[in-house]
Amino acid sequence: MASDRSAYLVGGGIGSLAAAAFMIRDGGMQGKNITVYETLPVLGGSLDGAGSPAEGYSMRGGRMLTTDNYECTWGLFKTIPSLEQPGRTVFEETVAFNERVKSHSRARLVDRNCAILDVTSMGFSMKDRVELLKLAGASEETLGSSRISEWLSPTFFETKFWYMWATTFAFQPWHSAVEFKRYLHRFMKEFSRIETLAGVKRTIYNQYDSLVRPLASWLRERGVHFVNDCRVTDFGLSTMNGKIAVTSIETSDAGENGSVNVGDDDLVFFQNGSMTDASSLGSMTRAPERLTKDDSAGWALWEKLAKGRPEFGNPAVFNSSIPESYWLSFTVTQQNTAFFDHMQAFTGNEAGTGGLVTFKDSNWFMSVVLAHQPHFPDQPAGTRVFWGYALHPDRVGDFVAKPMSDCIGQEILIELSGHLNLDLTVFETANCIPCRMPYITSMFMPRASEDRPPPVPKNSKNLAFVSQFVEIPEDVVFTVEYSVRVAQMAVYELLGIDAEIPPIIHHDKSAMVNLNAVIKAFR
Repeated sequence: MASDRSAYLVGGGIGSLAAAAFMIRDGGMQGKNITVYETLPVLGGSLDGAGSPAEGYSMRGGRMLTTDNYECTWGLFKTIPSLEQPGRTVFEETVAFNERVKSHSRARLVDRNCAILDVTSMGFSMKDRVELLKLAGASEETLGSSRISEWLSPTFFETKFWYMWATTFAFQPWHSAVEFKRYLHRFMKEFSRIETLAGVKRTIYNQYDSLVRPLASWLRERGVHFVNDCRVTDFGLSTMNGKIAVTSIETSDAGENGSVNVGDDDLVFFQNGSMTDASSLGSMTRAPERLTKDDSAGWALWEKLAKGRPEFGNPAVFNSSIPESYWLSFTVTQQNTAFFDHMQAFTGNEAGTGGLVTFKDSNWFMSVVLAHQPHFPDQPAGTRVFWGYALHPDRVGDFVAKPMSDCIGQEILIELSGHLNLDLTVFETANCIPCRMPYITSMFMPRASEDRPPPVPKNSKNLAFVSQFVEIPEDVVFTVEYSVRVAQMAVYELLGIDAEIPPIIHHDKSAMVNLNAVIKAFR
């Protein structure tokens, strides 16, 4: 019986938390039989948010949400209660918030003269349109492991569309053509409104407080065990009748090694790889350290598991080229509203309604976004928090004569001030915390379909993979939805749950959506 078996989840990100919830909600498992192992002291994986008004807040990033897509995510959070609004679910409170605070950017792109650009036209030439259509219509077999730049001419990467699409989703020309195509289809509705970001939905607070905390609270109430500060170092494996089974889990907790026996009917879910592995934080006076997977051992378990087992994927495709997969973000905490006041006057958007403001001519290719305040539950009324990032942190700045990777927080604020023609005194109370993420877009690296394992490999008896490095048709990585969908697929398969997983809504099959996209492409 499902209620008698145990489950072990390696990694405490949204994929594992979702899998635990699906096992309880849909699989009839008891929470007390579910254990989650997490290397970090907190849950949430890449959906993070931490700090204080005094020491400064920090977020490595934030994922774009929509209510037009994200079928599995909202299907889950329709059953998770809000922590702050009794009688409402997380889904209901999020929808209500977005009905009140609507996205409609008035300053999507800013040029080198600090002028807001007219982005009603995408800036395509006929050659750009033909090439984009050809890429979007090519099969994934044809695209193979090619890069975006192999399908689109250099001039395409100078269009307004590229500046907006690239910074909204963090694409680079050298990334996977397959992933780019999937995004074009999955977010076809966003193509025609990319300049306003009207389709983007936001949580009330940062995604750790708005998604992770309520979900973890729900799981704790049902008896799920969370083991933090504990690294899983290896799996004991056995093979019977051609099926591989995990028989034990080897751990390292505070320097002490341990082993957990995995029974014949037990299940193991593994978050293979992490986009925020080896992240490092800086400060106003210190640049982030240049860490790699060797410093964190975050990829080691997948590499060990996949060695000699191609059915478990090929992690080297994703973690072997930091220059192609990293960028820097920064979180700024201020004890006054000076910068927010300036940005509202400059953009015409109140905080929370504007989305990304991208400095398209910036050497760093830098963007900032001002979320609705407060962005943290404990944030004082007079404190403001905003986030930014840059896709080219290895290039020398326009106003700071060094690469962003080498910059302290103070220098990042100097660069931002320069692009906005601001006196630096506007940041006199600011605390800027930079964050280096060497593998943040590693899942966009060019790859073949077999480089990512399916949620449950055919030769697996009790092991499932739940992460951004798992292969499922049509859906797109670098989203919360991908992790939640993978988790639901894995749980349903291993538990034999005979229920429909919410299908992907194919907006790209809608005649109206396609017509709007064509009209936008020819403006």
